[in-house]
Amino acid sequence: MSPATQLSGAHYSVAVVGGGQAGLSVSHELRERGIDHVVVEAHRVGHEWRERRWDSFCLVTPNWQCRLPGYPYHGDDPDGFMVRDDIVRYLEGYVAHFRPPLVEGVTVTRLRRSPSGVFELATANGDFTADQVVIATGPYHTPSLPPMAQRLPDSLTQVHSSRYRNADRLPPGAVLVVGTGQSGCQIAEDLHLAGRQVHLAVGSAPRVARFYRGRDCVAWLDEMGHYAKSIDDFDDAGAVRMRVNHYVTGRDGGRDIDLRAFARDGMRLYGRLTEVSGTALEFADDLKVNLDRADAVAEGIKDAIDAHITAQGITAPDEPRYVPVWEPDDQPRELDLEHADITTVVWSTGFRRDHRWIEAPVFDGRGYPMHWRGATSVPGLYFLGLPWQHSWGSGRFEAVGRDAEFLANHIEASRRLADVCGTLTGAPTDLASALPIG
Repeated sequence: MSPATQLSGAHYSVAVVGGGQAGLSVSHELRERGIDHVVVEAHRVGHEWRERRWDSFCLVTPNWQCRLPGYPYHGDDPDGFMVRDDIVRYLEGYVAHFRPPLVEGVTVTRLRRSPSGVFELATANGDFTADQVVIATGPYHTPSLPPMAQRLPDSLTQVHSSRYRNADRLPPGAVLVVGTGQSGCQIAEDLHLAGRQVHLAVGSAPRVARFYRGRDCVAWLDEMGHYAKSIDDFDDAGAVRMRVNHYVTGRDGGRDIDLRAFARDGMRLYGRLTEVSGTALEFADDLKVNLDRADAVAEGIKDAIDAHITAQGITAPDEPRYVPVWEPDDQPRELDLEHADITTVVWSTGFRRDHRWIEAPVFDGRGYPMHWRGATSVPGLYFLGLPWQHSWGSGRFEAVGRDAEFLANHIEASRRLADVCGTLTGAPTDLASALPIG
C-alpha cells in the first residue's frame, strides 16, 4: 500500500513518529504486546546515520552495547566499533528482522489532541488519528550556528558538522573547527590525519580514556553500574540532561582523543571563539583551563575504576597515569583567517530542537519536553530516545530498548484500564493520566 492509502483517514491505537532506533524499538515492543500501531518516518530508516555523519564516522561505544529489543549485536567483533555504513545495515537488518508497520518518506507536520482525547496527525499524504502517540524523533533536529557565523566573509566556506563528509570535499587550505564535543574532536582528527592544517577552538567538553587497566573504560563503567544509574539519582537532573558527552573515538579499533598530542603534532589550539570581525577572530583566555578540566575528568574516571578494582579484588594490570604532552604557553588569542590561509570553518556547535509541529503544553521555557521516563502530563503522549530520558543510554543503542519496554508496558496498561472503565460506564474514558507511572 502507498503511504497515502495507509495513513489518510486511518485510526491506530498508537502512532510512533520517527523510524530511528527509538521508534523501531518501541514498535517491536508494541508488536510483542499485540497493539496495532504505525511508525511514520520522514525519510528512510537510517537517515540520520546515512546523511548526517561523515565518511569515517564510527560509534564511540563498543558493538556489544548495541542492544535493540530482540536484536542484539550478533557480529564477530563485539569489542569493535561500528562504522557509519555498518550502523545503517544494523538498522536495516532490524527492520527486516521483525517487519514493523513502517511508513517511510512521510513527515508529520502537526500533532494536536482533539476535545474527545484522540490525537490528530497531519501529513502531506493525508491526516490520520491515534489514541496514543510516541514522539521518537530524537533531540537533534536543526543544525545550530552561532550568530557570529553571519559576520564571516562570503568567500569563506562554512559547513556544519552534520554536512561534513571528508577533507577532499572542502576547498584547499587550512580549516578552523569550532567546538570540541565528540563531533568537533573527531572531525578535527579526520582533517589532521588527512594532512590539513587544522585550527581548533576548544570548548569545555570533558574527555575519557578509551582503555584503562586492560579493558575499555565503557566495559569498566558498565560493570560498575554507571549506565544503569537513573536520572532521578542526580540532584541536578536538569543540568545532567544538558551535559555534553565525553570525547573519545572508536576509530581504528578505538583510542583516546588527546588534543594536547594534536597540538604537539602541529594542530593549532585556541580557547572558545568569542568574536568575529571580518577575517579577524578573537578567542577566550580559557584554553589551559579547558584542557586541564578535560584531563581531570578523564583521570577522575580512572580513580573510580581503580576504586572498583580494589573493592572487588579484581586482578588487573597496573597502568601509568596520563602525563600532558603539551602545554598552551602564550597561546595566541587572535587569528586572521587570510594570514592563516583558512578557507573553511566547520561548526561543530550542535543542534536545536524543533517541536513547533507539536501542539501540546508539554515543553519548558527552553523547549525541552517535560516528562518522567518519557510520559508527559498530556495523557497518551510520550517521548522516546531523548538523552538521559531515564539513564545514560536512553538516547543510544545501549538502553533505548529498556525505555521502549517501559513505555510499551505503560501504553498497554492505559489501554486495558480505559477499556475496563469504558465497559463499566458505557462510554470510552481516558484515564491514562491516572495510572501510576512508577
